Amino acid sequence: MKKGAFLAVLVAFLFAAGSLFSDNGSPVGRWRTIDDETKKAKSIVELYEVNGVMYGKIVELIGEPNGGKDKICEKCPGADKGKPTVGLVFVKGMRNEGAKFGGGRILDPNNGKEYRCNMKVVDNGNKLEVRGFIGFSLLGRTQYWYRVK
Repeated sequence: MKKGAFLAVLVAFLFAAGSLFSDNGSPVGRWRTIDDETKKAKSIVELYEVNGVMYGKIVELIGEPNGGKDKICEKCPGADKGKPTVGLVFVKGMRNEGAKFGGGRILDPNNGKEYRCNMKVVDNGNKLEVRGFIGFSLLGRTQYWYRVK
């Protein structure tokens, strides 16, 4: 009886440990973003990788006429100013850091501000935790994006 209980505890521990260290998947793919204020779907973005570096572009603005294809990023800085919002690469330079992706930047096209960024795939690859911040991660805000299947 003791041996059976020990094996049950061992199996439960191994299962729990495996889930703690498992890869929840890559963030590559399409994600639905949610508006912080209205809590409604805001856009579809696509994350993609080039030579080990992650980028993200806006694919569609949900609820906008023509999917937002006519909207221009007036407040974007530098070379992005005046570009169409749909197709805009707003996530740049993200690198795999083990449990998360970081070291990159994310642009808020609504106000033209850029933030440092960390991303972490959670919920068995169905949700992406996106944290934008100034300086260090404690001074920022977290959004959750949902995988589009």
